[in-house]
Amino acid sequence: MSSDSPILDEGVTLDPDALPSGEQKRRQVRSLFDTIAPRYDLVNRIMSFGLDVRWRKASMKQLGLPAGSVVIDLACGTGDFCREIERKGMVAIGLDLSMGMLAEARTDAPLVHADILQMPLAETAVDGATCGFALRNLIELPGFFDEVARVVRPDGRIAFLDASPPENTLLRFGHSIYFNRVVPLIGGLLSEGRAYRYLPKSVAYLPPWPELKAQLEAAGFVDVERAVFSGAHLFTATRAAH
Repeated sequence: MSSDSPILDEGVTLDPDALPSGEQKRRQVRSLFDTIAPRYDLVNRIMSFGLDVRWRKASMKQLGLPAGSVVIDLACGTGDFCREIERKGMVAIGLDLSMGMLAEARTDAPLVHADILQMPLAETAVDGATCGFALRNLIELPGFFDEVARVVRPDGRIAFLDASPPENTLLRFGHSIYFNRVVPLIGGLLSEGRAYRYLPKSVAYLPPWPELKAQLEAAGFVDVERAVFSGAHLFTATRAAH
C-alpha cells in the first residue's frame, strides 16, 4: 500500500502531524491499525532491529506469575505477547479494538474484539495483564488503569511495555532522528507512510514516568517498578490486596 492511498475508513482522515483526543482518537487509532495490520509485525521487527522480541521476553520474566495463570494481553494486536504468555505455560486471552489486527493474529489463544477501557470481564477474573506499545493509543490512562485493577485479582501482576526515549542526552538525540525520520521512511516503503509519521509523534501522549507511577498507585497497584531499555521502558506492579 503506498503512502498516497486512503488510510482511514468511516469518514476519518489522518493528519499525521496532529494528535487527536476523545472519540476522534479512538476511531482514528482503530482504523489506523486495521490498515497497517498486514505488515505490522514485519515493520516492527525491522524498526526495532528485533529488540521488541527481547523486550517482551523480559516483560514475561518480570511479570513473575506461575504456570497456569490466566493472563490477558491488552491491545494484543497480532498476538506477540499471547505467544510469550503461552510459552511460559500460562493461559493467554487477547483483547483488541482493531478487527484488522485480530484477523492477522498468529496465536492459538482466544481473542476478543473489545475496547480495553470497558472489558467484558468480571471483577478479579484474571491473574495478570500485559500490554505492549499501546498505552499512547488510549483515549485516557487513569480510567484504563482503573479498569485493569477491576479485572486483575488481588496480588495479581501487570507488565506494560511502551516506547520511551533514552535518558542519555546524546542517545536521546540519535533516537529522535531515527524515530521521527527513519521510521516513517521504513513505514512508507513497507506499509503506510502517514501512519508511521503519526505513530512516532503519538509517544507525546505518554505522561512522564512519575505521573504514570502515581496513576497506577491511585488505581490500586503497589510495588510499581520501572525498567528502562534503549528506546522502551517496562513497568510492572502488583494489584493491592483488598
